[in-house]
Amino acid sequence: MDVFSNIMTGFSAVLTLETLAFAFLGVLIGTLTGILPGIGPITAIALLIPLSYGMEPMSGLIMLIGIYYGSMYGGSTTAILIKTPGEVASIVTTLDGYEMAKQGKAGRALSAAAIGSFIAGTLSTLGLMLLSPILAKSAYYFGSAEYFLLIVLAMSMVSSLTTGSPLKAYISTLFGLSIAMVGIDLQTSVPRFTFGIPNLLDGIDFVLIAIALFAIPEAIENLARKGSSHKADIQKIKGSQWMTREDWKRSIGPFGRGSVLGFLIGVLPGIGPSLASFLSYGMEKKLSKHPEEFGKGAIEGVSGPEAANNAGVGGALVPLFTLGIPGSATTALLMFIFMMYGLQPGPGMFDSNPTLLWAIIASMYIGNVMLLILNLPLVGVFASLLKLPAVPLFVGVVALSVLGVYGINFNQFDLILLFVFGMVGYAMSRFGFPLAPAVMALVLGPLLEQNFRRTMEITNGDLLTFVQRPISLVILILIVLMIILPILKRVFMKKRNSRG
Repeated sequence: MDVFSNIMTGFSAVLTLETLAFAFLGVLIGTLTGILPGIGPITAIALLIPLSYGMEPMSGLIMLIGIYYGSMYGGSTTAILIKTPGEVASIVTTLDGYEMAKQGKAGRALSAAAIGSFIAGTLSTLGLMLLSPILAKSAYYFGSAEYFLLIVLAMSMVSSLTTGSPLKAYISTLFGLSIAMVGIDLQTSVPRFTFGIPNLLDGIDFVLIAIALFAIPEAIENLARKGSSHKADIQKIKGSQWMTREDWKRSIGPFGRGSVLGFLIGVLPGIGPSLASFLSYGMEKKLSKHPEEFGKGAIEGVSGPEAANNAGVGGALVPLFTLGIPGSATTALLMFIFMMYGLQPGPGMFDSNPTLLWAIIASMYIGNVMLLILNLPLVGVFASLLKLPAVPLFVGVVALSVLGVYGINFNQFDLILLFVFGMVGYAMSRFGFPLAPAVMALVLGPLLEQNFRRTMEITNGDLLTFVQRPISLVILILIVLMIILPILKRVFMKKRNSRG
C-alpha cells in the first residue's frame, strides 16, 4: 500500500504542463540520439549537463533520464533500416531486423521493436518501483566499510565484465581515479597532482571529462570517415507498418522473457543492456519452433533483444537509487547530476526526497507511453534523419562541447583540458581501452576515499574490520572472484586451444 500511495504522489508531482514538457523533450532527444549513429545517450547527456544547471532538479533529472531510456528506442531504427546499430545494445537487432527490412517487412520489425520496448520499459519501471524501497531499507545495514567495498566491487565488475582486455579496463579505472584525486585534499588542505598549476587547485570538472572522453572521440571518429552518408543503404519502409496476428503470437513470449532477463541483468553493475540483448537472442533461438529462421528474418530476433535492452535501463537505475552506486557510464553521469543538484543518491533519498524519486519513476511510465506514440506513427520521419551528412552533425557536436565546457567556469584553461583529454579519450578508444571504467572511477573516487578514511578513523586503522562483519566479508569475496575469474578463464581458454 505504501508503494501505491508513493507512486500516486509521484504522478501528482509529475502531471504538470512544465514537467510533462521536459519528459517529452527528454524522450524525443533520446529517440533522435539513438537514431543518429555515433551520438548515443552518454554523449547527449554529457552535452546537456551544462544546460541543466539552471533547471529545477525534478525537470532536469526527468529530462536527462528520459534521454537514457529514449535512446534505446531509437537505436533499433538504424539497426533495422541500415544495419548500423545506434546503440551497442541494438547490435543483435541488426541480425534479423535488417533481414526483415530487405524482405519488405521493415514496418513490422520497427513495430515489434517499439512495442517490445514499451512493454519492457513499463515492466522494468514496475520492477524499479517495487524493488527499490526494499533494497533501500536493507542498505541501512551498510556502514562505511561496506560502502567502501561495495564501490570497489562496482568498479571491479565494470572492469572485469567489460568487453576486451580486463587489464586495459583496470588501467582505465586507475586513470579515472587519478583524475578524481587532482586538486586540494579537503581533509588535509594539501594540493594533489596539481603540478603547481593554480587552475587545477579546484580539481578537474566532471562535465569536462565526460564531454572530452565521449563527445570529442566520437566526433573525431566520425569526421575521420569524411562524413559519408547512409543514403544508399537505407531500406524503405514498405507494406504494413503494424504487426500481424502471427507476429504477435511469436513475439509475446520474447517480450516477457526479454523484459525479465534485461531487468535482472541491468541490476548488476558493469554488465549493461548489451549482454542482455545477446543472451535474449540466444535464449529465443533455443526456445523457438523455427530456429532455422534466425539470422534470416525471424521476428523473435527483434522482439526479445529489444525488450531486453530496454528493460536493462530500469534495472540499472535500481542500484543508483537504492545504494548510490552507478553500474554504467550513463548512470555515473546521472549520479553526478544528482550531486550537482545537491542530492546524494542512495537509501537516504527515499526519506529526504521521496517526492522527487517517485516523480522520476512515475515519469518513466508516462515517458514510455510518449515513446510508443512517437515511434509507431513517426518512424518514417525519424528514418529520414539517417540521410543527414555526418560532417555538419559532428562539427556541431564539437561546437556544443566547446560552448558547454567554456560555459562552466568561463575559463580558457578548461578548453585546453578539453582538447588534451579529448585526445586522450580518442587514443584510449583507438587502442581498446574502455572509457566507461574511467568515468565510473571518476564519479566514485571521492566516495571511495571518503568511506575508506571514515572506516580507518573509526577503527584506528584496523584493516581487519573489512573481514569481521558478514556483509563486508561476502562483498570482499565477490571482489576477489571478479578479479581472478577473468584470469582463470583466459588460462583455461589457452590450455584448451593448445590441446585443440
